[in-house]
Amino acid sequence: MNGSAIICLGNRYHAGDDLGCRVFDLLNSAARRPDVALIDGGLCGIDLLSVMEGRQRVVFADALAGVDDSDGVVVLEPEQIALQASHYGHSAGLPYLLSMLPLAVTPPWPRVKLVGASGAAGERTLLAVAERCLEIACRGGD
Repeated sequence: MNGSAIICLGNRYHAGDDLGCRVFDLLNSAARRPDVALIDGGLCGIDLLSVMEGRQRVVFADALAGVDDSDGVVVLEPEQIALQASHYGHSAGLPYLLSMLPLAVTPPWPRVKLVGASGAAGERTLLAVAERCLEIACRGGD
């Protein structure tokens, strides 16, 4: 398997949905790790299945609505991600992508986590999300 990937999601032109894009910019400007692919997933949706294939771990960075933790950083497992799709629409994107994974990608499938924060994250939260993504991508974060 080809190591890990951090896939940053969101719309950089829409405040409140740009967290993943800001994480991408932050990590892209830092020293790169050769064993972790950094991918600007933006609004690519189901096209991201191809970059998941052959990975040990995939960490998604994205803005989360209505999901909070005390320090602002939230880590969700695939089962928790699936619960976020309460209706067909924007929030159904990542849960739908993960439901397609077994149908489109040859096993073994990567371990997946979603790291994010709710709302317009400040610089401290942005840095914490980026660090948590790297930690999970490199060491699993379990």
